[in-house]
Amino acid sequence: MNTQYWEEELETMSREKLHKLQLQRLKKTINIAANAPYYKEVFSKHGITADSIQSLDDIRKVPFTTKSDMRAHYPFGLVAGDMSNDGVRIHSSSGTTGNPTVIVHSQHDLDSWANLVARCLYAVGIRKTDVFQNSSGYGMFTGGLGFQYGAERLGCLTVPAAAGNSKRQIKFINDFKTTALHAIPSYAIRLAEVFQEEGLDPAKTTLKTLVIGAEPHTDEQRRKIERMLGVKAYNSFGMTEMNGPGVAFECQEQNGMHFWEDCYLVEIIDPETGEPMPEGEIGELVLTTLDREMMPLIRYRTRDLTRILPGKCPCGRTHIRIDRIKGRSDDMFIIKGVNIFPMQVEKILVQFPELGSNYLITLETVNNQDEMIVEVELSELSTDNYIELLLSGKKRQNHIFSTNIISYTCFTKK
Repeated sequence: MNTQYWEEELETMSREKLHKLQLQRLKKTINIAANAPYYKEVFSKHGITADSIQSLDDIRKVPFTTKSDMRAHYPFGLVAGDMSNDGVRIHSSSGTTGNPTVIVHSQHDLDSWANLVARCLYAVGIRKTDVFQNSSGYGMFTGGLGFQYGAERLGCLTVPAAAGNSKRQIKFINDFKTTALHAIPSYAIRLAEVFQEEGLDPAKTTLKTLVIGAEPHTDEQRRKIERMLGVKAYNSFGMTEMNGPGVAFECQEQNGMHFWEDCYLVEIIDPETGEPMPEGEIGELVLTTLDREMMPLIRYRTRDLTRILPGKCPCGRTHIRIDRIKGRSDDMFIIKGVNIFPMQVEKILVQFPELGSNYLITLETVNNQDEMIVEVELSELSTDNYIELLLSGKKRQNHIFSTNIISYTCFTKK
């Protein structure tokens, strides 16, 4: 038995067989979705039936689904299954900018989701003999229960530590001999700082694997986390609308996130025109669920920007790999004709050990000129020579973007 894969047949399936499975599941998904009030109207208007989908390219006959559509049909306008008999759980986004996006799951959906998370954890080397600690919030947020059920499906001894209380997290790591930890990147850095404050060396614990995700981060930030905690950190991608965690995950090669194509159909489009982008070029990620029965989503515009990585992965998995998320199509801003994403700024800031992990970007107009001001938190271990730090930082920033479009200020951590 090959112990490299959780589900070897699915993970190493030939592209031809994988596409055949995707088409079969897509047609089934169209049939199910037609029962949802929202999709029933959309399909009727555009003449969409399962029979009209004869190839994977035919997915483009279906209009995009957006977060605005989900909010406009809140709470259950996109539910296709029988909620009273088959609905077993609801998750939702925070809803900070309007109605939350709501996802309803059947038992089949939860089983499929737990299996995907188990597949992801297995791909980074986590096994049933590991102790898996989850520092994610539990509740409507999917990171808590998503990783919990996935780690349990894998057979790990799980520690549902939940979010915050860093000293307790560290106590659990030491006392329970935790070997694998899930944390968002910013909290992983904070945890490393608390280790330092407590005079403890995380490298001397049993912790060896860290799973990070849920917020944008650069590869430089990932490497910083690995150095600070003495672990290997693996990038992940997930979102509430697509279940939560477990949508795409790095393997131990750390060269892109495998997107599980037996459960998701992936498109990369030009965010302006909606047309498909060539492989290897950055565009907006559009996703269709292929193994969800209660509430399938078709051509959902994530607003996340990434690209499909060309070539094969040495791990032997045949599912496509996507690059880490570069930003969001609705986060980009333009300064003097230069397209800038916040993550580009972060990529520079993490190169300075004197700087902390928090920063604030402010766009202002000064003397009819656009300016971007970056305020950066100083690390507690920072030098007192702030002038030298500012000058070296500004020189590097201007070199990467364009002259005189960026200034920044440092402030001390409270």
